[in-house]
Amino acid sequence: MHGVFVTALCFLLVLPACGTAEIDRRERSVYLGDHAAMHMLLLESIREHTKATAPRTGIPTIDDKVMKALAKIPRHEFVPEPLRALAYLDIPLPLGHQQKISQPFLIALMTHIAQVKKTDVVFETGTGAGYQAAILAELAASVYSVEVVAPLARSAAERLEKLGFDQVQVKTGDGYYGWAEKGPYDVIIVKEAVHHIPPPLLNQLKPGGRMVAPVGPLDQGQMLKLVTKDQNGVISQKDILPVRFAPLQGGERI
Repeated sequence: MHGVFVTALCFLLVLPACGTAEIDRRERSVYLGDHAAMHMLLLESIREHTKATAPRTGIPTIDDKVMKALAKIPRHEFVPEPLRALAYLDIPLPLGHQQKISQPFLIALMTHIAQVKKTDVVFETGTGAGYQAAILAELAASVYSVEVVAPLARSAAERLEKLGFDQVQVKTGDGYYGWAEKGPYDVIIVKEAVHHIPPPLLNQLKPGGRMVAPVGPLDQGQMLKLVTKDQNGVISQKDILPVRFAPLQGGERI
């Protein structure tokens, strides 16, 4: 995994030599070849990271359909222009407004354990730039996403529409309370730390549904959990991996 990262970093260091203006002119032609090469390195990094954490997660590989979705979605379209040269490193990146686009490995892992099916209706908190919503849209029937930062919600909705993800709807709001009128949901993905599972989200989870969330102290590490609701409404939780996420914004209820 470290070898892949170092190779990727060395590759990226040569890109600025072209000059920003030249890169902008070539964005849809030659430079896309650079993105394609880096994208392949990112996928390999995710595979290696998955293997490395398998003793803890019990997950040696990410589902092929999730990897295909990751391969299809151009991450550079979802990061700020000045950071596009870093888009295919397996790291989080700032989006502004004190928000980040998540580490691709964690996006892959969370999507994998959610077991998203083509007929599923999915809800996610924290739209951010819309990257994970786009991945989920490749796997599900429809995706509903809530973002507390209004400028991010607007830009994500515009970006997703421009890229053709018509099955994704975005609104500004507090993800803690879900989006009740669009539910119930087969899958819910909480992309920020919560110190308890939000009851409104449990209420909006279908019987047989799956929720993925980082649960634990907001100022320390959390445990990534798979939360399931059986056909009788009984809730079960499974610990997956220690993680550290920023808190879910929106109010004192967290």
